[in-house]
Amino acid sequence: MTPWTPSARELERRRVRTGLTRRRVLVGSVATAVVVGGLAAVVFLSPGWPRVRATFFDGFHARESLPAIVDGFWINVKMFLIAEPIILVLGLAIAITRSSRSPLLVPLRGIAVVYTDVVRGIPTLLLVFLFAFGMPELDLQGLPDGAFFWATVALIVSYSAYVAEVFRSGIESVHPSQWLSAEALALTRGQALRHVVVPQAVRRVVPPLLNDFVSLQKDTALVASVSIFDALFTARDYANYNFNFTPYVVVACFFIAMTVPLARLCDWLARRVARRERAGVP
Repeated sequence: MTPWTPSARELERRRVRTGLTRRRVLVGSVATAVVVGGLAAVVFLSPGWPRVRATFFDGFHARESLPAIVDGFWINVKMFLIAEPIILVLGLAIAITRSSRSPLLVPLRGIAVVYTDVVRGIPTLLLVFLFAFGMPELDLQGLPDGAFFWATVALIVSYSAYVAEVFRSGIESVHPSQWLSAEALALTRGQALRHVVVPQAVRRVVPPLLNDFVSLQKDTALVASVSIFDALFTARDYANYNFNFTPYVVVACFFIAMTVPLARLCDWLARRVARRERAGVP
């Protein structure tokens, strides 16, 4: 058999497609250069730019504040690593409780509804204040009374309510036929949740969950409001002492470096889920 060779018409189509692609790339590049160049000109040619550069982008103050900011940023990272798995477990438990139909769980369902409604109605910063300053006054036995512990608990309480609603939306998005199929196999509702519904729901809500954790990474900076020496509090302390705000920019760079990779992962997972749905893959 002779190998297949593209026809003259197919070759012409390929040339047209290649030309269109090159044209789009060229137009996009030129447009980007014009926009970025215009913004740069507005900033760098403004009368106050020398003062802004000396106040926010001073290399000396960036180097001087960097070691202390690194130590403080580790507190933010540690708080995030502690809170994230607890939020996942607690949020999933609340979502399953709200999705349950057992009469024995009616009180727990009521508590879960009140919990999500009340907690989502309170700003996270206010929860940090309430827990960090209020809970130690209860003098609870067997629990730490440090601000780090209770600020972390405040973040867990706040985000578990949001994550619970994300999980619940995933559970409710599973088609009713999945429940009926599980019942046809003589599975109880609990077994259907565990083996059929929850695995599908978790796969569907991974992108929004990751978006929530991007927000959690940034909101760990709220603990600076209760005098925890995290990165933001360290930068504020240095800025107040040296009358220079460059450390704030350094802290912003640290948070960007931590959140951007996770944001790109969210985008990749969202595209992957969309491709699977278009292909009809469960």
